[in-house]
Amino acid sequence: MSEIRNKARALPLTSGVYLMKDARGGVIYVGKAVCLRKRVQSYFRKKKAMSKTDFLVEEIAYVDCIQTFSEAEALILEASLIKKYQPKYNVDLRDDKTYPLIEVTGDTYPKIVVVRPRKKNPRSAYYGPYINPKLVREALTIIRKIFHYRACEPFPNKECLDAHIGLCDAPCIKNITAREYKKNIRRVRLILEGKKDQLYRSLQKEMERCARERKFETAAKLRDQIRAIGALYSGTKDINYYKEAEQLHRVLYLPRRPDRLEAFDISNIMGNQSVGSMVSFLNGKPDKSNYRRFRIKDVEGIDDFKMIAEVVRRRYSRLKREGALFPDLIVIDGGKGHLSAACEELKVLEVSVPIISLAKREEEIFLPGKRKPVILSKDSLGLKLLQRLRDEAHRFAVAYHRKLRTKAAFIRSARTLEPQHFFTGVLVLSALMRVLHHE
Repeated sequence: MSEIRNKARALPLTSGVYLMKDARGGVIYVGKAVCLRKRVQSYFRKKKAMSKTDFLVEEIAYVDCIQTFSEAEALILEASLIKKYQPKYNVDLRDDKTYPLIEVTGDTYPKIVVVRPRKKNPRSAYYGPYINPKLVREALTIIRKIFHYRACEPFPNKECLDAHIGLCDAPCIKNITAREYKKNIRRVRLILEGKKDQLYRSLQKEMERCARERKFETAAKLRDQIRAIGALYSGTKDINYYKEAEQLHRVLYLPRRPDRLEAFDISNIMGNQSVGSMVSFLNGKPDKSNYRRFRIKDVEGIDDFKMIAEVVRRRYSRLKREGALFPDLIVIDGGKGHLSAACEELKVLEVSVPIISLAKREEEIFLPGKRKPVILSKDSLGLKLLQRLRDEAHRFAVAYHRKLRTKAAFIRSARTLEPQHFFTGVLVLSALMRVLHHE
């Protein structure tokens, strides 16, 4: 029991859902909390009189938690987990006769409402029950911002305020087909059922299809929905990333939170074996499948500005040609000159993506068209995200440069070898290149 108490003391001070498990790993209780640490610790405080909680505590062998950004989001997750695991100590919420439910109506354009039905409509689907009606409505407001649906009854003759503020796609004026509208409703139902992974896969597949068909506006909308869903169920690292990205969103005046970032760096020694690197971060983590390396082709001698221009041109001309999605923010390792060179290439390509540069010495952030750099404090979360990205781009560029230098050195040495030693030299070179490739 002392081990569980120690784990409870280490839980985060954020909202979320906690799962109590027995010695066999079965879920025996699911609860939500405004503060996970305080709520879970409360189970292990000594009480004067025996209560039903004591029977639960005696069976607890493990405690797991899932963090969320708000108690309302925790409410949705809690209900879906109770339905999934049917924990024996969640007696109240297994009986849906007392508490409110979420009803998805069976209309041509379904509504989603909070109800306490005396008799259920066989054409409707019901989710819950939920203890707190206020939190239920707050949670639905969050979901409605992701997947729009109507709240009016009956249909008005013209689009209402909800349509103007982005909560409804205005089926009343045929602004969306019944098929597309019901697709949104199915996605809401997947959230209410706790089927996040299934929803992710569906949205990702559709986004990639739209990108291939060059339906960029639809693809961008689907991308934003994927990101918003990720915010509903987040772990500690995601919470930290959210804070980092939100700070950059605010201080750099970005049009949206920078969930996908791409950074560029150059590596060369006296202009020899010059290379460029591009690394990609998604939700604060390296997305290595999207890393790219560039051997500089068009620049002679030492000119970092022209080299940055070349790799930026090659990267984004290809994305534009392939109809792929662009990042939310481009970061150049360097100062004003590096940024200007990259901006010129984007202008020629007619690519409009937010771009900045980060200078190493004073960690100054330069923005296009701004004379003075943005200076963030050294403990700034946003700066730490940019530093991780910049340092990874530098590491990747240096590793590639070292690999090419080593290869060139061995080729020069091999040319001077006696014929009987040449084959051995080739084997050594091959082995070393394999090692460098996996650095």
